[in-house]
Amino acid sequence: MGLFNVSMALIGALDTDVLENEKLARHTSYRIGGPAALLVTCHSYHALNRAIETVNAEGVPWVILGRGSNILVSDDGYRGVVIMLGREFTRTVVADDGCTLTVGAGTVLMRTVNDAYAKGLSGLEFAVGIPGTMGGAINMNAGTRDEWIGSVVKDVMTYRPGTGIRHYTQDDIVWGYRQCSLPAGEIVLEATLGLKPAPKQEISARMDRYLSRRRRAQPQAVASCGSVFRNPPEASAGALIEACGLKGFSVGGAEVSPVHANFIVNKGTATAADVLKVIRTVRGKVRETYGVELQTEVKFLGF
Repeated sequence: MGLFNVSMALIGALDTDVLENEKLARHTSYRIGGPAALLVTCHSYHALNRAIETVNAEGVPWVILGRGSNILVSDDGYRGVVIMLGREFTRTVVADDGCTLTVGAGTVLMRTVNDAYAKGLSGLEFAVGIPGTMGGAINMNAGTRDEWIGSVVKDVMTYRPGTGIRHYTQDDIVWGYRQCSLPAGEIVLEATLGLKPAPKQEISARMDRYLSRRRRAQPQAVASCGSVFRNPPEASAGALIEACGLKGFSVGGAEVSPVHANFIVNKGTATAADVLKVIRTVRGKVRETYGVELQTEVKFLGF
């Protein structure tokens, strides 16, 4: 009765949109995934708090989903509640100093990059072309090996179910490659970024360099989840996979990109099962050839 009770409690609730059996392929960059039992969009903090309290009271599994840019959803979908952050979480507030932005976790990262450029603020050029939301960017410490979002974060506000709102300064958080130390059970609500004024021409030139590099090195106009594997210490996952001769290797509609071997792309007909088979083949071949156990960066849901 849990899912039924959750549905009855949240359908029609203030600042809450509920979809039943919504295909998650429509909400992921992979364009892969079966239905979520419930897809709940919360447009305010109170709606989010109510939704979390409801699903927890009913013992129903739940997950937060941003733009779905780093996730592979099972072909069978997810027999739980997928929660997305709506209107209140997509706002950006500029402080009086003109250089400090407080950005909602549901805001698309590229929108923030473009907002910073429009205001003549530097510090986010490295993020141009990175998909996803601010919340996902914070959790994954999005960026490159040398520059990442954590370097410009001044404050992060989260919601801890059962406790409420928590605040963290930059120094409270340990930032690392593709990770940060925020507690796994907390939901990022907003982040405050400290940027610096710079001539727009300089900002634009840096953005163009990053974007050109990504366009040359990464597959474009094809569905993917970005990098599938974390780079091992002092090595490149893509280089190891390429050295194993796996560029272009495919199962069904899933293919190791001929452009960048650390991307597994959906050629249009891929299933989650296809992608999993490619992942397992790649990990096995790299392990066999180099003794390196590749760790996945992509998240899995519904498996």
